[in-house]
Amino acid sequence: MNYHFTKSCSLPFDQAITRVTDALKAEGFGVLTEIDVKATLKHKLDVDFRKYRILGACNPAFAYRALQTEDKIGTMLPCNVIVQERADGKVEVSAVDPVASMLAIDNPELGSIAEEVRGKLRNVIATL
Repeated sequence: MNYHFTKSCSLPFDQAITRVTDALKAEGFGVLTEIDVKATLKHKLDVDFRKYRILGACNPAFAYRALQTEDKIGTMLPCNVIVQERADGKVEVSAVDPVASMLAIDNPELGSIAEEVRGKLRNVIATL
């Protein structure tokens, strides 16, 4: 089983970030964190890296349901979505597959929540 959904697009990097953020909002997610991996690696290690951004997306209603179902699930939140520039100049967007993440947890109720979130994240990727 894949642990992510991925799609390439020909949008410029910053436009892809905006498009993904807007698509997440349309599905009820907000971006809680944004990690600029390129800038962080340059600052911390003085290495050059491609444009690579990690968006920590959260849908509050689903997060609340998951936390009520499994109190340690916060270790697996938020849902990460990455936007990265590929060597061919295309931009690739990937979202975690929450169903794959939940395989480690024996809780059928949590699995059904993950299925719903999976559908929303697939919708986000499909908009690109």
